[in-house]
Amino acid sequence: MTTKKFEIGDKVSVLDDAIDGVVVSIKNDEITIETTDKFMMTFFVNELIKINNTNDLNSFSGSGTLFKKNIDSAPSKKQNAPTFKSDKLERGTPEFDLHIEKLVKNFKGMNNFDILSLQTETAKRHIEFAIRNRIPKIVFIHGVGEGVLKAELDFMLNRYEMISFQDANYQKYGLGATEVYFKQNVR
Repeated sequence: MTTKKFEIGDKVSVLDDAIDGVVVSIKNDEITIETTDKFMMTFFVNELIKINNTNDLNSFSGSGTLFKKNIDSAPSKKQNAPTFKSDKLERGTPEFDLHIEKLVKNFKGMNNFDILSLQTETAKRHIEFAIRNRIPKIVFIHGVGEGVLKAELDFMLNRYEMISFQDANYQKYGLGATEVYFKQNVR
């Protein structure tokens, strides 16, 4: 399959999930989208469909999507069946950086409590999204610092029964990240 039908900025929807987003990068047959919940997720071309704005009649009339078919035309060449990659390939695990400078543009007027509250609320929102969308694993990057955010994150994660967590890969993240696994029933 080719990626010519998708361009950066296109609104797309995932075929087998209730996930919508905007295309942010295209690499071979893999397309990375930013979901409406601000998650970065990568899918294969055959897993996405472009969303047209149905209120815009010009997108149908002038785009060449409507055409007359010539009945007497020669049959088109037989196309090869599309090849699908195995779902067992590990797609990139979603990573969420909880450093305050990654969450807000200006945090100068915020005190430590406000910063920690924003970081934990952001983590909670990502956890709820992952549970809702059956994402098996995510990584929170919290940094080393004094360990306050990590302790708060551990406390919050312990309150969920269907979650297990551990320090993330040391070679990749050092001591500043936590890997979260979601125990979910297979559909």
